[in-house]
Amino acid sequence: MTNITMADGSGGSQMHKLIDSVFLKRFSNPILNQKKDSAIIKIGDKKIAFTTDSYVVKPIFFPGGDIGSLALYGTVNDLSVCGARPLYISVGAVIEEGLDRSVLDRIVDSMARAASTAEVQIVTGDTKVVERGACDKIFINTSGIGEVYYDDLSVNNLMAGDCVIVSGPIGDHAISVISKREGIAFDTLVKSDSAPLYGMIRKVLRSSKEVRFMRDPTRGGVATTLNEIASPAKFGIVVDEAVVPAREGVRQACELLGLDPLYLACEGRVIIIAAKGAEKDILKAMRSEKVGRGSRTIGRVTEDNPGRVILETVSGGKRILGMLSGDQLPRIC
Repeated sequence: MTNITMADGSGGSQMHKLIDSVFLKRFSNPILNQKKDSAIIKIGDKKIAFTTDSYVVKPIFFPGGDIGSLALYGTVNDLSVCGARPLYISVGAVIEEGLDRSVLDRIVDSMARAASTAEVQIVTGDTKVVERGACDKIFINTSGIGEVYYDDLSVNNLMAGDCVIVSGPIGDHAISVISKREGIAFDTLVKSDSAPLYGMIRKVLRSSKEVRFMRDPTRGGVATTLNEIASPAKFGIVVDEAVVPAREGVRQACELLGLDPLYLACEGRVIIIAAKGAEKDILKAMRSEKVGRGSRTIGRVTEDNPGRVILETVSGGKRILGMLSGDQLPRIC
């Protein structure tokens, strides 16, 4: 008998195996098999994006955010990277008996502010209370619906020479959460990058019609997300370690804790793969928004090593940058 472990929810290779062998095996259908951050559904003459996610982050408050705003922005971003305008959100809350009412008020107030910031409406929801010890304070599920306005995003569009862009410094969210959880203080306070990406993404897609694919690098970080992009494609991806952006506080934390920034979760970043000739206009559009001011090209699509991600290291060598294996940091989102 095989038991579920924390690594099965890490966002890495073990989680992907669980999803494929248990859920996709039984639920398989053309829409689910798209394996996008949102299901793309045609209703009448319109294409609708539909997504859902559950949040179990520990602790529920951390520098730069909380479980409420995180849940709202996470769902907004999953719709946004699929070329959809986020419109409507549902909220399901599983609350542990004994939770201080003032804590619940803070979380709900935060969600309301986040919905206003992201210009979406919370239109339905559900509340359950479970016995003390049956969950950890509060778990939140959010689902979202958006209208697709740019429907030509697919890993099948990748071409050799395409540029790989990330919208800012990586790893902020993971280090923010782990520092609060473990009570570790670094020389520089690291705040979560949790933020809505729709405004910036809309500008990008208006500036260029040569965006191939987008995804937000949450659990498993940039390295795992790039492997998800490369694995079904006919091309490989090369990343230049020297230009990957990460704040000094994140680098210090990684050195202390033995972590790699490339595998740390982000909650306000997007990876964009686009034609090389569109790179200048896309970076200009991204940098015009606060969430994209640190945007940088970090790699390229190549005909070499199809299905794999290769890291060109700062020391001048090369190594395979695989998908996250095991459970690096549990309950980050």
